[in-house]
This record gives sequence, C-alpha cells and structure tokens, in this order.
Amino acid sequence: MNVLVVGANGQIGKHLVSSIQNSDKLKAKAMIRKEEQASYFKELGADTAVVDLEDSIEAIAKAAEGMDAVVFTAGSGPHTGKDKTIMIDLDGAVKTIKAAEKAGVKRFVMVSSFDTSREAILEAPESFSPYVAAKHYADEWLKASDLDYTIVQPGMLTNEEGTGQVQAETKVERGEVPRQDVADVITACLENDATTGKQFQLVGGSTSIREAIQSL
Repeated sequence: MNVLVVGANGQIGKHLVSSIQNSDKLKAKAMIRKEEQASYFKELGADTAVVDLEDSIEAIAKAAEGMDAVVFTAGSGPHTGKDKTIMIDLDGAVKTIKAAEKAGVKRFVMVSSFDTSREAILEAPESFSPYVAAKHYADEWLKASDLDYTIVQPGMLTNEEGTGQVQAETKVERGEVPRQDVADVITACLENDATTGKQFQLVGGSTSIREAIQSL
C-alpha cells in the first residue's frame, strides 16, 4: 500500500514515515513544503512531493496520484494565529479530502484533536477554541465524504520514546501519549481495514498497539 503522508515534516509525520517504511505492507510518500526537507525522507527510502497545503486542490491531488491511502497529520502549530489555523487545520484538511477524492484514493486517516465535540469548542480556552473548531469541522467533513476514513484523536503529545502500549477507545480519560506511539497506531490502522469508519481517542496505556487497534 502506497501512503501519502501530508504534514510529513511535522513531529508525528517524521515518526510516521519511518514507521511506514519499517512495515512490510506499506510504502510512504512524504508531502513537504520545501525541497530542502527532502533529504531526511530520501534517507528513509521514501518518495517526496513538494506541495504547500495552501496550494490548490489540484496540486495536492497530483501528489496523491497512484496512492492507496492518505494520512493528514499537518497542523498550524501552537504559535500561529487564527488565520493559519483556518488555512491549515480546516481548509488544508478539507482540500486534502477533496484531493484524495479527485485522485481516486479511498483510504484516509485523519490525525485530529483529543476532543472535537461541540461541547469541547465551547469549553476550550479562548486561544484554543479556534483550533478545536477547525478540527471539529474537518472531522465532520471527512465523515460526510465517501472516503474509507479513520479519525485518530491523540491526547497530550510528548516526545518520550514510544512504549508500544496504548489505550484506544471511543472515549478515554485525558492523558499523554508519545508521538512515536501515535505514528505506530496510524500504521496499524493502515494495515487493518477493520478501523475503517472508526473514530477513537488515544492515550498511553497497557495494551499493545496491535491488540488495541483490533479491539476497536
């Protein structure tokens, strides 16, 4: 399975490309914003496509041609304003969904936020609510599409080494999860068609990733 990783140069994205390349079932193509970012991925044996999420749907669709799946793990980051949150986390996600449809790619994995419910938007601090709202509507757009989707909602992300053990359920208590484990969960989702149509929260736990994914 050929997988386009959108947001590949991000912290989860880098772990994900590495995780995919270590799978005997998957091969990654990293979508990056700058050519100088390509060397990292070429060393992993991954193909690259230089496309900005603020480019056209057609540009993203061209990067997705020949792919079997798309993973959206891009984000505007905590230090940008509301404008970038809208353009990347909402518009960028919707454009990627449309691009996948245009390119004939059916499988789509979205890396979302831990809680994207309407209640979470209202309860979030003022500075964080635009991000939650953007993720909420991106998730809703994906669920309304004809794509075979999986929505992963990780808890507080850390740079700790992955443990290979998580808790993955529709609803879990808030907690932390290493980015490496998030990446390995995404890879497991891509390898398991049973995760199609599923949306789940993800934190560190005591269940192996394979078992947690199979039990969804």
